[in-house]
Amino acid sequence: MSIKVSNLTKKYGNQKAIDQISFEINTGEIAGFIGPNGAGKSTTMKILTGYLPATEGEAFVNGLNTLDNSIQIRKQIGYLPEHNPLYPEMFVKEYLEYSAGIYKIKATKKIIDDVIELTGLGREQSKKIGALSKGYRQRVGLAQALIHNPSVLILDEPTTGLDPNQIIEIRNMISEIGKQKTVMLSTHIMQEVEAICDRIIIIKEGKIVANEQRGNIQNVSAQKFMSFVVEFDQDVEIFELEKITEIDKVLALGENKYIMQSKVDIRKNIFNYAVQNQIVVLSMQKQEKTLEQIFQELTK
Repeated sequence: MSIKVSNLTKKYGNQKAIDQISFEINTGEIAGFIGPNGAGKSTTMKILTGYLPATEGEAFVNGLNTLDNSIQIRKQIGYLPEHNPLYPEMFVKEYLEYSAGIYKIKATKKIIDDVIELTGLGREQSKKIGALSKGYRQRVGLAQALIHNPSVLILDEPTTGLDPNQIIEIRNMISEIGKQKTVMLSTHIMQEVEAICDRIIIIKEGKIVANEQRGNIQNVSAQKFMSFVVEFDQDVEIFELEKITEIDKVLALGENKYIMQSKVDIRKNIFNYAVQNQIVVLSMQKQEKTLEQIFQELTK
């Protein structure tokens, strides 16, 4: 795996920003690291990038302990912090040349040209950073994070404050970059996580409350009920539907439609009930909870 966190704790005085958290991110995954404000996301990312020491526990990047190998790890990580630290008086290309110099990169011109093309900065490369829109400033931040061709990319709120078109552009760019690199992405935009992330890690009050592949995130829902929207060919009394085996709750939606909830899959039971009572099932659909709903359940 590219990132491994084991029983990591960070204290500020008596307050724990993160508390005994553990997770792994495999090589080539895009992992969404989400949680409410103050949950510990930025603290965790700063520890991984070597900007902060942990109070307890260990963190590894590409097998290297972040405490003992801070300089080596920074060479392997591209980091875009929440507040993009740019020099507004510098030109885009000048700033990227400066960033490349920090990493002592050779063949600078080709590398800078490649990263400018990758991040879509071609038309803006001769402008001063201060003259760019926020969307393009974020692209400059991404270009800086990629200039040394890191194997791991850590992005803290990369689309904050962008308009919908800019969000889609940056999202597509991250998705493309994620085909070649391991990406850890912090964001408050659930659609972003659903669209591009392979793994979803949810943190609340410094503790991990979910860590699943995107396809399995439904399994960690705090409310274990399954919901089914069923339409019959006739009106049925709710108290009759409540007789269906293993059903927990029935809600009427009108026009012969109902929401039925259970802790198990009751679709077969519903069909059997309909056959026994000479009722036709016109449609039946299992309702999946959105990531936003699961997030709210786990972090309220």
